[in-house]
Amino acid sequence: MLTRLRRDLGNISLPLIQLGLVFVALRLDRDLGTLTAIALLLLTGLYGWWRSLRHARLIADTPTARIASAAQGYTELRGRGRPLAGPPLRSPINGLPVLWYRVVTERRRADGKWYRAGTQESEVSFLLDDGSGECAVDPEGAKMLVKRRDVFPQGQERHTQWSLIEHDPLYVIGEFSTVGSISPQLDTSRQVGELLADWKTRPQELLERFDLDGDGEISLQEWELARAQARREVLARQREVLAAPEAHVMRKPAGRRLYLISDLDPQRLARRYRWWALFHLLVFFGAVVAAALVAALGEF
Repeated sequence: MLTRLRRDLGNISLPLIQLGLVFVALRLDRDLGTLTAIALLLLTGLYGWWRSLRHARLIADTPTARIASAAQGYTELRGRGRPLAGPPLRSPINGLPVLWYRVVTERRRADGKWYRAGTQESEVSFLLDDGSGECAVDPEGAKMLVKRRDVFPQGQERHTQWSLIEHDPLYVIGEFSTVGSISPQLDTSRQVGELLADWKTRPQELLERFDLDGDGEISLQEWELARAQARREVLARQREVLAAPEAHVMRKPAGRRLYLISDLDPQRLARRYRWWALFHLLVFFGAVVAAALVAALGEF
């Protein structure tokens, strides 16, 4: 259970905030502190329930797309992890190749207790391959729910590393976009006109290229030659655009929508968020009961 809580760093942040706020509130005047603590639990419990339930529904209700046919926008992908081309990303602890890592360093105090001394987390993108294509995944700003956890004791320090490695199963929900030959502009007539207009802004170059009789003017026949050349250049550019490979990218969506990367099954993820929703709901009703008891005792 403790291991699971440590993995759910994004989820336990709100309960930790709740405990911290209650601790601060109770250090105030007794009556004011009690009221403040109850109000904080009511608000954060209700917010935590809404947020966790919303995340669970997003995971459960968003259909999994295939990279080759995925629509642009908020999307869910599943596949296997692969590194980008180039030198591999390596763990700062053991030097082994990884796709992503988070390392928490703890040190032992003189009294034997451990305290967090620092955290390192990689920001290098990696690939998700679902068999139909590849998508680069940017981990910046993502909630990372990763099950692989290794502990490396080193004297008075210990390092806990969560990591993703090549061929790990990946689940990602976030903003999907494609750059490259997606919806290329193929309005040939308009592009020819734009290119000719650009040539007209440089009349000397235009004369050097198309004034075949050397009279210092572009005749109607010479202008038709220029138009034909412009069309050939536009068509050549279009062929280059169509031949360019598409690049798919998954990144953090705008606003406050969930951006999640995990090596867990989505059904398990949705279930985990439902449990957190239940926890926050219990916090909320616990605060309601506390408020009712305080009112019944007539302390205020």
